[in-house]
Amino acid sequence: MNLQQFFDHWSISENPFRGEEARQDAVFSRLSEIDADGRPRAAHSDFEKIIGQLEFPSTSIVFGEKGSGKTAIRIQIAGRIADHNKHNPDKKVMLVAYDELNTLLDQFHQRCGAGDVLDSFNRIRLVDHVDGILMRVVPGVVDAIIGETASGRTTDLGNSVKRTARALDPTSKKDLLLLQTLYDRPDRAHERTTKLRRALRLGLPGSVLLWSLLGYGGWVLPAAVLVAFLILDGDPQNIVWMSLFFGAVAIWLGLLLKKVAWDNLAVRRLARKVRRQIRCSTRSDLSYTESLKQLDPALRQSGTLPLTDSDDTRYALLTKFKQAITGFGYASIVVILDRVDEPTLINGDADRMRAVVWPMLNNKFLQQEGLGIKMLLPIELRHALFKESTSFFQEARLDKQNLVERLTWSGPALYDLCEARLAACRADESSEVSLLDLFAEDVTRQDLVDALDQMHQPRDAFKFLYACLNEHCSNVTSTEQSFRVPRLVLESVRRQQADRVQQLYRGIGPA
Repeated sequence: MNLQQFFDHWSISENPFRGEEARQDAVFSRLSEIDADGRPRAAHSDFEKIIGQLEFPSTSIVFGEKGSGKTAIRIQIAGRIADHNKHNPDKKVMLVAYDELNTLLDQFHQRCGAGDVLDSFNRIRLVDHVDGILMRVVPGVVDAIIGETASGRTTDLGNSVKRTARALDPTSKKDLLLLQTLYDRPDRAHERTTKLRRALRLGLPGSVLLWSLLGYGGWVLPAAVLVAFLILDGDPQNIVWMSLFFGAVAIWLGLLLKKVAWDNLAVRRLARKVRRQIRCSTRSDLSYTESLKQLDPALRQSGTLPLTDSDDTRYALLTKFKQAITGFGYASIVVILDRVDEPTLINGDADRMRAVVWPMLNNKFLQQEGLGIKMLLPIELRHALFKESTSFFQEARLDKQNLVERLTWSGPALYDLCEARLAACRADESSEVSLLDLFAEDVTRQDLVDALDQMHQPRDAFKFLYACLNEHCSNVTSTEQSFRVPRLVLESVRRQQADRVQQLYRGIGPA
């Protein structure tokens, strides 16, 4: 007998225990739909603590084993935020998925020039993460305003985006242009500066226009002198006219030199300093230069640009972004850090993960008003955390960060989760099937709860139940009409799976 025949007998439309990765699990997707109370249909008992109140976003730090449900929690947070935004269009929460770290870390390692990856990562600063977060969210906002959708990351800014953008106050418009100048995607960033400026109806600064007019249109003055000389005098020996002509030429060349050489060199030097500070970007000096030229000179000289490793400048830029998006109905921001063990340069190495994550464990950064950081971290970092010094804990203030030391699942919790998945896969809503129905009469509910308790987490619980069903089906024929898993199979598979889980925890077996 095959599994499909087994499920057909019980009117189950698909295998409830096949999924092992939340991102590709259709059953989990259905269970994550928000119910009438605004909650996912199946969630971890710590979910409410982790997500907190979206009206007043807070930081949460969660440590969990592989397969314990960290990515599932990330997806459910995204679902809750989407539901919140739907019902609160004037107090929306902007979600920033800070989980694709490959590009950021590759560029950082390349820019640092260190031969060893760990040496490069040990140079990561808090401001690099702030830059990375802004680089993740600013391009989507710019896409929405200028009407580009090719990237697929356009942020939802509501209806009539351009009209709303043009109605923003002048400060917000200038802040958006500044943020685009610094944190837009490398490809065509300077061209997008022009598009954004026009979409916001921001003209070039008056001083820039004046110097451009004088520099590039100043040839009119010597030309006028020459025409007047030809009309009124015409004597090539007239020294006064020649002096006027060459004086006008000298003035024009001086203005042109000031515009083309001096100003451009000053902006280029500024662009080089910016590029050196924003170490997670691949933009060139020329790209930054062309964008910076379109900013008001007062902005370039007011200390708002990230020219040093000062935290205050980055905090100010984050504040500017939060204030700028209020015009689009966003009242706060939630940043989710996940999958830090997956980037190629990390590849599960605990020391490298520690070097990347630890700069973010700063109380001032984690407790910003209107900004919630949700850090879903591998369990290896929990072990490293408790080896840190007292001064580290004083700076991080983990007692204020909604810390979940270990994302654990009890046997009863896993049983309820598996029951919910089974119910979500019923072909006929009227035919109720419980998890206990799939096993022989001598198997009790407590037997299943105890077996699931040894699996510790959802991924291993699903593997256990899948193995039970598969083992039973492979040992009976379709003519036997045996559609309940006997105790002998349950106990045999339980021992095998429990041994596998223990080997995994000891680091001597694959997941």
